[in-house]
Amino acid sequence: MGSVAEDFAGFWERERDRLYRVLAVGLGDADLAADAIDEAMARALQRWDQVGRYEDPAGWVLRVGRNWAISWRRKWSRRPFLPLAALDRAEEDRPPDVDVLRGLAALTETQRTVLALRFHLDWPVERIATALEVPAGTVKSRLARALAALGEREEVSR
Repeated sequence: MGSVAEDFAGFWERERDRLYRVLAVGLGDADLAADAIDEAMARALQRWDQVGRYEDPAGWVLRVGRNWAISWRRKWSRRPFLPLAALDRAEEDRPPDVDVLRGLAALTETQRTVLALRFHLDWPVERIATALEVPAGTVKSRLARALAALGEREEVSR
């Protein structure tokens, strides 16, 4: 086993960009997501001897980053959801699908977050529930409602 710094560096390398993308989609603000993931990673590093032993340190970092961003937004900003900026920054290697962006813009932040965790990171419902500190049934409900809302938008656009 390596040093604390080496262990954290490996974690950061594996998880930072993936968690940033989830936050960017969920929050709808790439700049806020970048600040949030950096803040959460800094807090994880400060406590890595403890956080590194958690069953799911990535879930802890996601929760801390998301909570920090939501708190910051409530205090300082009234910025609207900007899906083009969020996904364009998060997925620079391919152009965004405008219909998907419009669908995401219509969802709540929590719905966007569970969708991103489930389909972008392929996290199971139980891991999402643990990371967001909600029951698994709540995650399933949010997923179902988000998918239904996206499906309704698809039907309307046809």
